[in-house]
This record gives sequence, structure tokens and C-alpha cells, in this order.
Amino acid sequence: MSVNTRSDTYSRRTLVALMEDKPGVLSHVTNLFRRRNYNIESLTVGHSETPGISRMTVVVYANDAVVEQVCKQLYKLINVTKVSEITDDVAVVRELALIKVHAPSASRAEIKQLVDIFRAQIIDVSLDTMTVEITGTEDKVDSLIEILKPFGIKELTRTGRVAMARGASTVNGARNGGGRS
Repeated sequence: MSVNTRSDTYSRRTLVALMEDKPGVLSHVTNLFRRRNYNIESLTVGHSETPGISRMTVVVYANDAVVEQVCKQLYKLINVTKVSEITDDVAVVRELALIKVHAPSASRAEIKQLVDIFRAQIIDVSLDTMTVEITGTEDKVDSLIEILKPFGIKELTRTGRVAMARGASTVNGARNGGGRS
């Protein structure tokens, strides 16, 4: 009788991919997910510390087998140079949200007090709205959104996860599992 060491449990998994900063590369990556019918929960892309290399953080709801398959498929793309899975225990994970909330003059002091409790910032004010910027864990962002809902959220945008390994560990260096050497 063999023991299955692979997890069949689906959970939110965070992958970080380094890729050449060239036109069409992001399209190739997202098409890979579409073709394989993998749902992307969040996707953030930006410049990395290396000129010409972008860093993509993608969150998928998957088990070990799906994550392994996604990594193998990403490595098949010529412009992808590195793929790593980052678990929440060994990473700094943050999200940014901008929240435009209905804020007539009678509500502003209460909204400001709530924003201060969450260490968020008011970054724009108009006659009847305030725009709040919050950075933190997804739970922190979710909590502030829930607390602001009764005031009336007019508009909301979130970056999705960005993640980085804690301490001296980096995504750079030797490749993780099954990639090109």
C-alpha cells in the first residue's frame, strides 16, 4: 500500500514569477492559466530590483498537484526566468486598497477616527466623499472595508497580494522544482 504524500487540499497559494520585461509576456502567462482552466484569484505585476525583469505575484486556489503543474507550465514559457511558491508562514504578504466612501460633513470625523485606528490614510477629500488608502494584510483591508460599508462605499480598488520571502531568503538564485537550469 502506497502513501500519498501529495496534498489533495485546495487552498490559496501564492506564486512569484520573475520574467523578462517584454511586450506580450504577461499575455502569454495569463493565457497559460486560461488554457489550463486555472482561476487566478489575484495578479500583480511590477518592476523588480533587476532592470529588464518584472516580478509577478499570482494567487490561485489550488492543491499541490495543480501548483506543481502551473510551475512546470510557467517554466515552459521562454521569458519566465524563475518561479517560486511562497507560503504565508515564511513571507511578508501585503495588499493595497483605495476606498472612496460617502462622507458628508456630519460623518467625516467618525470616518477619520476609523481610518486612524487602521493606520490608513485619507488621500483625497471632496464635498461628499473621502478616499482612503490602506496597506496591510488582506484581513486588515477586509476589516476596514466592512467597517466603512455602512457609510456607503462609492468605489473600491485592490491590488491583490504582493509577497516577499522573509529574512535573507530571496526569489532570485537557483530555480525551484523542475525548471530550466
